[in-house]
Amino acid sequence: MIRTHGLTKRYGKITVVDGIDLDVRPGDRYGFLGPNGSGKSTTMRMLLGLVFASSGRMEVLGEPMPKRAKDVLQRVGVIIESPAFWPNISGRRNLLLRDAAGGAPRRSRTLRIGEALERVGMQGVDERPVKAYSLGMKQRLGLAAALMRKPDLLMLDEPTNGLDPQGTREIRELLLELNRAGTTVFLSSHQLTEIEALCTRVGMISNGRIVAQDEVRALRTPTGHVRVRTKDLSDAAAVLGRAVISARGEWLVVVSNDPAVTTSRLVEAGVRVSEVHVERRSLEDVFLERTTASVFS
Repeated sequence: MIRTHGLTKRYGKITVVDGIDLDVRPGDRYGFLGPNGSGKSTTMRMLLGLVFASSGRMEVLGEPMPKRAKDVLQRVGVIIESPAFWPNISGRRNLLLRDAAGGAPRRSRTLRIGEALERVGMQGVDERPVKAYSLGMKQRLGLAAALMRKPDLLMLDEPTNGLDPQGTREIRELLLELNRAGTTVFLSSHQLTEIEALCTRVGMISNGRIVAQDEVRALRTPTGHVRVRTKDLSDAAAVLGRAVISARGEWLVVVSNDPAVTTSRLVEAGVRVSEVHVERRSLEDVFLERTTASVFS
């Protein structure tokens, strides 16, 4: 869906994006993760033909960009940074004008706009002028605009910006639904929790360079610890001895690479075990490790 080779963007002597190789596959929920100023938005603008690359190659939907932008962009829904709208007219009217300017079929326009507004939870409030919208409402309207043509690929830059927790959850569920229906999602964010909750694959960018790119589960490798839940905390700690790192409430953290062995020891000693799982590194751990390494490389 997206592939780049050595994609680079320089402004004078400043390199903003430094030779990155992205690999976004059909059906991915791909998280493009990095701090503000790391090159995420610039990369997305290059992919969409809004900014020319200094060097490198890129393909979107299997087509070279920006050479085939006219054909490709018909199949891509986009939010880049804060979506812009005419402030003195309604959200619905904004979508109508955008759709008309894009040359989409007029006959189905009203239906498509209504469906898009309903999907982002804006039915009933879309007739107010956009200048009366909160930041979160503007984000929802931007997502509605991106959905009107039922795109094969959604490219979203910080799509939950300004949303409250309930709104963030609703947008996440909508993106999951769209992905299950066949839409590939490319989501840029600096929020680790958002990426971890939604995405199946992730690319981490720091100072314009990709420092990690893989399946989320592959990046979240085991820590060498096992977490055990038991009502017999003191008995469990006595059985496991020096392997216990911490004990709090009903949970033990134990040095172990094999949860089955740990469980067997406890059960054989008569300790009740209600839950056991391998502890894995968080994306935050991985990101901090890779970005620290890139600074000193």
